[in-house]
Amino acid sequence: MYKKKQIVEVEIIDLGDKNQSFGRLEDGISIFVQGPAAVGDVVQAEIFKIKKKYLVARYIGLVKPSPHRIDPICKYFGLCGGCKWQHMDYSEQLRLKRKQVQDALNHIGGFKELECGECIPAPSLFGYRNKMDFSFTDLRYLTPDEMEIQPGDHEKPLDFALGFHAPGCYSKAIDLDHCDLSTEEMNITLNTVRAFCLEHKDALPIYSTRSHTGELRNLMVRHGGNTGEFMINLVTSTHNAELMAELSEKLQAALGDKLTTFVNNTTSAKNTVAFGENEVVLYGPGYITDRLGDYTYRISANSFFQTNSVQAEKLYNQILECAQLKPTDIVYDLFCGTGSITLFASGHCKKVLGVELVESSVNDARANAERHGVENCEFIRLDLKDIKNIRQDMVDFGAPDVVITDPPRAGMNPKAVKALLEIVPPVIIYVSCNPASLARDGQMLCEEGQYKLISCQPIDMFPQTNHVESVARFERVD
Repeated sequence: MYKKKQIVEVEIIDLGDKNQSFGRLEDGISIFVQGPAAVGDVVQAEIFKIKKKYLVARYIGLVKPSPHRIDPICKYFGLCGGCKWQHMDYSEQLRLKRKQVQDALNHIGGFKELECGECIPAPSLFGYRNKMDFSFTDLRYLTPDEMEIQPGDHEKPLDFALGFHAPGCYSKAIDLDHCDLSTEEMNITLNTVRAFCLEHKDALPIYSTRSHTGELRNLMVRHGGNTGEFMINLVTSTHNAELMAELSEKLQAALGDKLTTFVNNTTSAKNTVAFGENEVVLYGPGYITDRLGDYTYRISANSFFQTNSVQAEKLYNQILECAQLKPTDIVYDLFCGTGSITLFASGHCKKVLGVELVESSVNDARANAERHGVENCEFIRLDLKDIKNIRQDMVDFGAPDVVITDPPRAGMNPKAVKALLEIVPPVIIYVSCNPASLARDGQMLCEEGQYKLISCQPIDMFPQTNHVESVARFERVD
């Protein structure tokens, strides 16, 4: 019989979801361990949940390290919810990412026959992100050591933090002074904005998710991976013209000619999502550009763009290789964002229809196509939950030979999947950042025998994390 708070020793044999690892105790019972364990580690863990067929425990300490365990470089490792895999060497990260995709296809999708390709590696393991979202909170997350300090003896204020949320703790944030996935300019901005906001704490109170009052919500930064252009977007509840102008001067002084644009997005939403309803441009043009292959893309504060510019080129080339486009093909690009995949495909087919919900992204996509003189692309604003409304566009634009869909992490709305089954394009290319969503939507596409999964290629867009991108090809069964 096991008891809560009992300490057990277990060898980790696999990884699970949500920063959990998996092992079996000597009597064969399964145990999921939360915390920074690696496959091959022998760890001590404290049981806190007892189920009929398994236990859940917290990582306490390392007894014997895995051959793949390395020392993480970040002092926030184990606290921050981002780089959960810094303690594993890169070859092991790639193996586990491929395994995630393979396991999801096998166990969730029921695709038992298909073998995924080896995960395509990234050349840069740190400093690769071209976008970061930092959160303001009026409660600072304390490390175990900090919790032992008396409230009046803390070096930093307890009611201010600018950084990342600890896993599952959305009311508090870890007050960061740097992130190893960020660029130097991002970290300079983080510390400049923090100092300014602390100096003007009375005029710029932090937005509270409890009282729904306050100003400071998010700091979002974008860095063109192939252009070097740099954007800062401060998300607040209202626009304070005097203070924002003063902050603009501080940022220009800190960053010099590295700063391209500074905008202030405002929102009245009762959440902390870094997405504004209105925007004031305080410095520069209000957008940046980044280059992928032969194309330069305009990117606004609220536009979607792949987070790793170098790997995005590899991803898009993989999409083209998977799609096998012909000069006569009509292509639909669903969830097209700023049109990056749309433009990549435009030179290999007859024409492309880009479909996107966010208006600023549609505007950027049109501007990107116009800038490059691409005339065989059109863009429409449509919620993919209402994809049945695309039927008139199919009449005007032509039925698709290939549909490329790149949905958010939650996957496609079931209504959108059903609509695809009614449209029945010969080929569907599914680009996924979530193996479980790919497997679930893929099962829906194939369950009636209309489609068959032909291939799936994982690619690592996010080293040091458990996230993996993949490109799958589905073909209609005639």
